Amino acid sequence: MRAAALQLESQDDVAANLAVIAPLLRAAREDGAELVVLPEGFAFLGAEVDKAAHAEELGAGGPIQDFLRNQAVTHDFTIIAGGLPEKSADAARPYNTSLVVTPEGELAERYRKIHLFDVDLKDGTKLTESAGNSAGDEVRVVRVGDFGVGLSICYDLRFPELFRRERDGGAHVLTLPAAFTKTTGSAHWHVLLRARAIETQCYVIAAAQWGQHPRGRETFGDSLVIDPWGEVLAEKTEGVGFITADLSLERVLSVREQMPLERHRRL
Repeated sequence: MRAAALQLESQDDVAANLAVIAPLLRAAREDGAELVVLPEGFAFLGAEVDKAAHAEELGAGGPIQDFLRNQAVTHDFTIIAGGLPEKSADAARPYNTSLVVTPEGELAERYRKIHLFDVDLKDGTKLTESAGNSAGDEVRVVRVGDFGVGLSICYDLRFPELFRRERDGGAHVLTLPAAFTKTTGSAHWHVLLRARAIETQCYVIAAAQWGQHPRGRETFGDSLVIDPWGEVLAEKTEGVGFITADLSLERVLSVREQMPLERHRRL
């Protein structure tokens, strides 16, 4: 299966962001992509407290969902839309949701971000995701062709127990849509992604935000596809665009046979 990861510089204008994404999806399909991962905040990347105004009820339609379903059908591929505001019981705090849309336009699965990013960094970066988001509490693995695909978002990357559960749930591929800050990304992004691939023996597809966003926010970029041995197959360090890589189920099984972690696990 050929997979693609989009790298974006999203802003706080939904229509404008979707207009940027559409030609990238078309180009990814022309490059043979059957699975496309969009970064966190692909449709809206503004103030956390402003997300509620763009939140949608899944299955009820809306500009973001309608766009995703149309694109998936038009290009006959699966989209993992890595972080959109989904309505919750708290009207002011929607879920940050990764949504899986099939080539038939069906909403096949959704993952609500479990770990919310509340930090105050020494460089002046202060983000309080919980102020505008509700946390999820369920691990999700979805089938895409022959592959089990695990769902996560951004800050989840720092919590390996989530990916351990996805591996136990049948994952061969881990998806990590993100909007990592420039400070934390330059320090930890690359090494954590390779570690998650190596310890779970899964492919990792990391679709990132890059560049400048509203309210002085700056993200790191460096979208990656990593194989189950920890080798980088594709990388885009800067700029808006996409990367593609071919995923092989045989490669996953071969790595797991060579290094049989599951048979050796004690804890």
